[in-house]
Amino acid sequence: MLSYRGREGYWAWVLHRISGVGVLVFLVLHVFDTMLVGFGPEAYNHTVETLYRNPVGRIGEVVLVAALVYHAANGLRIIAIDFWDGATRLQRQLWYGVWVVFGMLLVPAAIIMLRPLFVRA
Repeated sequence: MLSYRGREGYWAWVLHRISGVGVLVFLVLHVFDTMLVGFGPEAYNHTVETLYRNPVGRIGEVVLVAALVYHAANGLRIIAIDFWDGATRLQRQLWYGVWVVFGMLLVPAAIIMLRPLFVRA
């Protein structure tokens, strides 16, 4: 009998929960900063400049997008396991496929998001 703990399925489960919390943080921040429009353009612009236009904020955005991309890709793996009988036998390959999709989507997004830190207009 194979142990689940420490294998691909276990890490997929753990990272899915962690990335879900990251997605929740992203949604709360998005609702909060959008809500600031009601206080006027100055409040909104100041918050956006303070939170998102500095290096730490941009890296934080990339981390949140990484959580979103992983959560979505792993969610597709979970859907495949739920609806396709043979998918449980391919769990390891599907998990590595999640990482391929994750890398293919995150690397270009991170380059675009972090470009302002390295290129001056």
